[in-house]
Amino acid sequence: MSDYLVKALAFNDQVRAYAVKSTETVAEAQRRHYTWPTASAALGRTLSATVMLGAMLKGDQKLTVKVDGGGPIGAILADGNAKGEVRGYVTNPQTHFDLNENGKLDVRRAVGTEGTLSVVKDIGMRDYFTGQVPIVSGELGDDFTYYLVTSEQVPSSVGVGVLVNPDNSILAAGGFIIQLLPGTDDETITKIEQRLQQIPPISKLIQRGLTPEEILEEIFEKDNLKIIETMPVSFTCTCSKERFTNAIISLGKAELEDMIATDEKAEAHCHFCNEKYLFSKEELEELLEEAK
Repeated sequence: MSDYLVKALAFNDQVRAYAVKSTETVAEAQRRHYTWPTASAALGRTLSATVMLGAMLKGDQKLTVKVDGGGPIGAILADGNAKGEVRGYVTNPQTHFDLNENGKLDVRRAVGTEGTLSVVKDIGMRDYFTGQVPIVSGELGDDFTYYLVTSEQVPSSVGVGVLVNPDNSILAAGGFIIQLLPGTDDETITKIEQRLQQIPPISKLIQRGLTPEEILEEIFEKDNLKIIETMPVSFTCTCSKERFTNAIISLGKAELEDMIATDEKAEAHCHFCNEKYLFSKEELEELLEEAK
């Protein structure tokens, strides 16, 4: 089954919820960037959270998430939009450690806890909306929770998880975001808190084959849940040779002449999807004419 996300309301519209199955999306990122297991978990958790944050947007709005906790993995960068499209990369993809004391991938050690998580939203206005919070955990679920509570002032709970196979491929990935809307009663809050403490980790739920709808049923129970919308999710990059062509022309006449004289070719590399675009000497000469 392809990846998808659901938007829902629960407990008589007192609670807003999102859940995503992102296994294929994270697997595509793993293949493109050759990430090792701990890096796969960190990048996958970030992509899952980003695609759910993107689902809160509308139309052509988009956002960029940056996680930089000062750890050996370096910065993690992800882009998402309102259409379920997400892309991302990690600075040091071949980062891996032994399992932590809980027998899980040591994402905290890789990410670090001395840095920030920032979200920049492009909502079609002149100025971007930027929210930034300190890394409080390094496990990322708690960090995205802290961002939503602190920066967006919405009581929230975020769960994100990734399971990695022995051959480094992705076994399961996904997540959920639960948000209390204004006026949520204390009884509902208590029920949700209790269920979140009782349910297995999100990656285990996905490994068991639970759909996003069933994940939310685990938290809210079916009778309390109302699915509002379902949307496909995918690793999608916006790069193209045409875009890099425009970027090369913008470098100017002198830079292009130097490329032709020195290397007789050029290679453009997209950090987000690891795609490479080659420009021959003839192509560069054509671009030089355009630049003139």
